[in-house]
Amino acid sequence: MTKRRFAERLVLVATMMVLVTPAVCAQSADAPAKPGKPINTGDVLSGELNAMRVRGGKGGRKVATYQITSEPRRLPAPNGLCNLETGPETFQLVTSSDAQAAQLKSLAGKQISVKVDEVACASDPGQMSEAVVTKWSLVKKQ
Repeated sequence: MTKRRFAERLVLVATMMVLVTPAVCAQSADAPAKPGKPINTGDVLSGELNAMRVRGGKGGRKVATYQITSEPRRLPAPNGLCNLETGPETFQLVTSSDAQAAQLKSLAGKQISVKVDEVACASDPGQMSEAVVTKWSLVKKQ
């Protein structure tokens, strides 16, 4: 009974390896990725807004955290590429007031644009994003 299960698992693993190996080889054969275009103070960052609940603060309360997934962007010096080949693709939006948090809450899962006033690489190991936008304002679509 044990030998049969072992053989079934061995066949399953071998099949998975055959299917995965060409995909891995194809990825390594691609041309090296180019760094994203730079983002500076006053530029607009567009992408899908994701809402996450992260434990933080005193007592480990769950706090709403918002993140934009966008194309790779290069940050201004001294942050540069944030130790990534192409620059960060995920940007955490730090809310400074309840009004900003309420604005973002209603837009979760939608495409938004924000004007970036201050951005830096993520520094805390617990952060879910590659870069952090500390000062921003929502841009209304025309």
